[in-house]
Amino acid sequence: MTAPLTPSQPPHEPERDPYQAPDASASPAGPGGYGRPQQDEEGGPGVRREIAQAAVIMVAVAVSGVLLGLLWLWLAPRVPLIADKQAVYLKDTEGEQAIGVDGTFTLLGLAFGFVTALVVFLARRRGGIPLVVGLGLGSLLGAVLAWRAGVWLGPETDVVAHARSVGQGVVFDAPMELKAKGVLLAWPVAAMVTHLVLTALFGPRDPEPVYSPYGVREG
Repeated sequence: MTAPLTPSQPPHEPERDPYQAPDASASPAGPGGYGRPQQDEEGGPGVRREIAQAAVIMVAVAVSGVLLGLLWLWLAPRVPLIADKQAVYLKDTEGEQAIGVDGTFTLLGLAFGFVTALVVFLARRRGGIPLVVGLGLGSLLGAVLAWRAGVWLGPETDVVAHARSVGQGVVFDAPMELKAKGVLLAWPVAAMVTHLVLTALFGPRDPEPVYSPYGVREG
């Protein structure tokens, strides 16, 4: 039989390896350990804050599409039309004004993509998936808004009514339109590529691991 333990006979405790990492559950700071606060859980305040910031960025970028639309309306070449008693025709059948309209929108979209990505990166250098998604969606919405703003503010969209109002043999401008709708992707693609490059070159780096007698932990 084994004698009962008494206060003078404490139970034997196994020796602790001094190089073994401490138990995270026994750390006074909880699972985070080393006095560091726990990371935000999924759906925590940090994630909600990032989503809110991404929503603000998306709206701000999308609204800037109005400026792109105004610049497109100002810089794009006009397509001249002329009408007779029977129909409306292109005044210059060999002209490249229609291609110039799409090209102007593409160049402006690329420029806006670079500028908006740079501004977003400088404002939120740490980045994050919600921010990138907000930038991409805002750029796409901004491109669509720019296109529609240029159409709304440009020449009359009812070509027949416009021809009747100006009279036969009078040259007038065709409505603003995009022949290739794919140019709407110029802004979001440029924004995504620019933000990716800026993050890779100038974004914050992960901290180097710090070695201690208790194992490896983040710095």
